[in-house]
Amino acid sequence: MDATVFNFDLPASGPERVLWMLKTKGPQTAAKIAKGLGVTTMAVRQHLVALEGKQLVSFTGEPHKVGRPARVWKLTERAYNRFPNQHTELAVGMLQAIEGAFGEGGIERLTEEQTRQQIEKYRARMPGMDVPLDARVAALVRIRREEGYMAELHHRRDGTLALVENHCAIAAAAHSCSQLCGSELSLFHAVLGDDVSIERTEHILSGDRCCTYTIARTCTA
Repeated sequence: MDATVFNFDLPASGPERVLWMLKTKGPQTAAKIAKGLGVTTMAVRQHLVALEGKQLVSFTGEPHKVGRPARVWKLTERAYNRFPNQHTELAVGMLQAIEGAFGEGGIERLTEEQTRQQIEKYRARMPGMDVPLDARVAALVRIRREEGYMAELHHRRDGTLALVENHCAIAAAAHSCSQLCGSELSLFHAVLGDDVSIERTEHILSGDRCCTYTIARTCTA
């Protein structure tokens, strides 16, 4: 999918103008979009088909007294990434406000609660501790990938596993609150079990290209 982010200081064109209309005016038919943009309905329909293929728009049928239901188009959740947002700035600002109001203790309590909620959410999707370690790590990788960490699982020749995260989905917040990164090791231990050792050998916030976690089964007597 094209990663264009709208800059409203410049006029949008083509499919972007269609997305802009749906964003600013709400769900509409192709004919109504065309009237608002001053273009033909056929041109808008072509853009909508292309946008639907990228999962940026969807439609519902609106019944008419005569003829087929009209297609009323709307933005999908994926389309919202095409517009500016302040989520990162808000998260960082909230962390700074919590630290200013409650000190380090407030940040610690926040990260502890956030980790507790993550553990609960992850465990609901993880296999049981009786399955092989690589299957548990694979499940964790799938969850992290869905959360935007671009996670991968590598089997090493020495028998260890490497959980590699090519992107930090919380980089800005983690720069402001290092405890967020520290809690990830606790999170991974909690969902993978007591029979594993986990070591972070690469760290994006330390200047490395990725975050890498070496995971191995703990030797038992």
